[in-house]
Amino acid sequence: FTPLKGGVPIVVGGEIVGAVGVSGAMSADQDEEMAVAAAKALESALLPKAVTLIQKDAVSAAFQKGAPLLETADFKVHASHRDGPGQAEVHQKDTDILYVLKGKATLVTGGKLVDGKNVAADEVRGAAIEGGTTQELVPGDVLVVPAGTPHWFQAVPGAFDYYVVKTTK
Repeated sequence: FTPLKGGVPIVVGGEIVGAVGVSGAMSADQDEEMAVAAAKALESALLPKAVTLIQKDAVSAAFQKGAPLLETADFKVHASHRDGPGQAEVHQKDTDILYVLKGKATLVTGGKLVDGKNVAADEVRGAAIEGGTTQELVPGDVLVVPAGTPHWFQAVPGAFDYYVVKTTK
């Protein structure tokens, strides 16, 4: 056994849970530097995430304009508000989980997006949906729209507030 640079333990909560070994860089010091960086990234990913409280005043303000409450690499929580219908859309990577708080709306899911155009990475919007299933949403309803599923708020007769949790597939 000959100790060499480039091997680093992964420590979480004071316990060794694994290790990273790097060999083949330009020098032993570079091996060590890359192993340390990899171990730190893994340790960070394995640590519990912080608890987040969003106070009711901030939540109320977010609903006034329909704004994100929290966005991380793993999920997003939005306070959404609508006063009318919107464009049809497809999120290629995000699953939307909606919880209705106030108002009512008609949502069409599935079917075929009409006149779809890419508006952002993994986001397509269009004028409407052909076919699909019509859902009437009211307070207390929860609706899950899997990634890749066209969906469209076809009718929103008044103020409509709902939470959306977006998760990636």
